[in-house]
Amino acid sequence: MGTQGRLQDKVAVITGAASGIGAGTVRRFIEEGAKVIIADIQDEPGLALAKELGANTRFIHTDVTAEEQVAAAVDLAVKEFGRIDIMFNNAGVVGAVGRISETNTDQWNRTVAILLNSVYFGMKHASRHMVPQGSGVIISTSSTAGILGGLGPHCYTACKHAVIGITKSVASELAGNGIRVNAISPGNTATAMTSAVMTGEADQLDATAEHIAKGSLLGIAGLPEDIANAAVYLASDEARYITGHTLVVDAGATTLGGTGRFHRQPTAMMREAGVRENG
Repeated sequence: MGTQGRLQDKVAVITGAASGIGAGTVRRFIEEGAKVIIADIQDEPGLALAKELGANTRFIHTDVTAEEQVAAAVDLAVKEFGRIDIMFNNAGVVGAVGRISETNTDQWNRTVAILLNSVYFGMKHASRHMVPQGSGVIISTSSTAGILGGLGPHCYTACKHAVIGITKSVASELAGNGIRVNAISPGNTATAMTSAVMTGEADQLDATAEHIAKGSLLGIAGLPEDIANAAVYLASDEARYITGHTLVVDAGATTLGGTGRFHRQPTAMMREAGVRENG
């Protein structure tokens, strides 16, 4: 008899799941026996990932700034697999970059829509199903920029602090329904988004990993699977006594301070998979 996975037969929805931390988490959840809805605005890589991983995945085009599309991803999980056990609100961008006096308001609002409103939508619509079933886990991606100032742009930092706040607030509401609500705060992780910031190119993952490792207290780079492993733990019954918590996965970076480097960059909007939009 084979050993069951830590998430055996659990049903998960993961936003921003076609690349980076999201894709890494999809792979780990599947390895641990889960069924996964891959929700992302990036159709081609999302469909390719679902095809690669097989019958326990589905892809759905999801713009996380549109509430009805987040709701549709949750409802697809219930339609296809009968329930939703795990909601991982992971989609994100760097967003509006620049000095506070020069930050473009439209880019600010767009960043809030992606980084914060999407988490609210995920929590809202996952809880529609989790409350009646009396169980579930909601996880949201914050950042070390949600712990300290100077580690990200102003709007990104504000939103990632807010993710931690809403995690605590919703955890206090839903605990009585058997639902655990937690966040993960990754440090620098070798993804396309980080690569675009560090090197100017989204595909320079090896160079990005090398750069991260040089600045890491542990001397190693954070990889998507490191964050995925944290998500597996929080989603599993091993974390049954944990709610309202933010798990920081950063090689100790938040024991140091921030550099404020984003505040000195030309005003711009960093979008999906590291694409820059000048403003």
